[in-house]
Amino acid sequence: MAKERVLVTGGAGYIGSHTVRQLAAAGYQVVVLDNLAYGHEGAIVDEGVELVLGDMSDARLIESIFAQGPIACVIHFAAFAYVGESVTDPIKYYQNNTAAPLTLLRAMEKHGCRQFIFSSTCATYGEPERIPITEDLKQDPINPYGRSKLMLEWVLKDCDRAFGLKSVFLRYFNACGAAADGKIGEDHDPETHLIPLVLMAIRGERDKITVFGTDYPTPDGTCIRDYIHVDDLADAHLRAFAYLSQGGQTTAVNVGTGEGVSVKEIIEKAEAVTGQKVPLEYGERRAGDPPRLVADPSKAKKVLGWVAQHRDVRSSIESAWNWMKSGEGQGRFLK
Repeated sequence: MAKERVLVTGGAGYIGSHTVRQLAAAGYQVVVLDNLAYGHEGAIVDEGVELVLGDMSDARLIESIFAQGPIACVIHFAAFAYVGESVTDPIKYYQNNTAAPLTLLRAMEKHGCRQFIFSSTCATYGEPERIPITEDLKQDPINPYGRSKLMLEWVLKDCDRAFGLKSVFLRYFNACGAAADGKIGEDHDPETHLIPLVLMAIRGERDKITVFGTDYPTPDGTCIRDYIHVDDLADAHLRAFAYLSQGGQTTAVNVGTGEGVSVKEIIEKAEAVTGQKVPLEYGERRAGDPPRLVADPSKAKKVLGWVAQHRDVRSSIESAWNWMKSGEGQGRFLK
C-alpha cells in the first residue's frame, strides 16, 4: 500500500531534490511545488514524483494541490538564500521567505494538515555566544536572510498554539556533496558555496577562488565551518517526518557533524581528491564572517535518532567532484 502524500516546496532545488529522492525511495507519494527560480526541472529524476510549477503564495494553486487528496506533511525548502543579496534587497527576502509561506500555512489549517518540516538555518544564531552551537543559544541574526528565517520559526510556533501545527525547524550548517550515483548534485547560479567554487576553479570554470581572511583566531588563520553532506541532510528530513508522525512536539534541531573544517583544509582535501592545484588568491576578511561555526548535533541524535554518516568532508568533496565530471554534471542542469 502506498504511503502518505507529502508536499515538498522547493523540491527541485539542491537539498530539496536529494530529499525528494529519499522520500520516493521510501514509497511516499511526493508532490513537488517549485517555481524554478533557482530549482531545476532536471533535478527531479524519480518516476512517480509530481512536479507542480508555481509559487506557494498562489492560493488557488495551493488549494488545488490540497483538493486532490490529503497531505500528511509539508517539507518546506522554498527560500532565497544569498546573504549579500538579502542585505541589498531585504524586501525580496521578507516577501519570499517570511510572507509567501503564510498562504501555504492557511491552506494547511483549512485542510487539517498538521505536520511541517522547515528548512531553517544556523544563520538564525548570528554570531553565537559559544561553540559548538546548541539549540538553546540566543537567536540574533545579523542579516535579513537569517531574520527572514527566524521570523517564520516564530510564525510556526504561533500556528502551533493557534491550531496545533507541529513543526521541526532543521537549522542547517554548510550543505555539501552530491548523490552517490552522480544523478543529481549542486548547481546554483550564482554559486557561492566553497566546495563547488574550489572544484569549478580546478576545472577551469573560474579563474581562481579568493580566500577571505587568513588572520582569524583559528589554527591556520582561515574560517572554520561545519560541512554536512546533502544526503545526510535529506535523511534528517525523513527522520523529522517520522518524529512528527509519532506525536512529536514542535522543536528545533541543529543539523551538522559537530566537526569543524577550515577553508585551507577544504582546499587541501580538494587538491588531494582531484590531483590538481587550486588557483587561488588571498583577500581581506569579509564583514560578518564569524571565525568558527560548528554545530552540537547531540539533540538530533537524541530526538530524531539522526547521526551524520559522512563525517569526513573528503567524501563530500569526492561526491561533488564525481557529479561535476559525470554526464549529468558536465553542464549541470542548465541545458
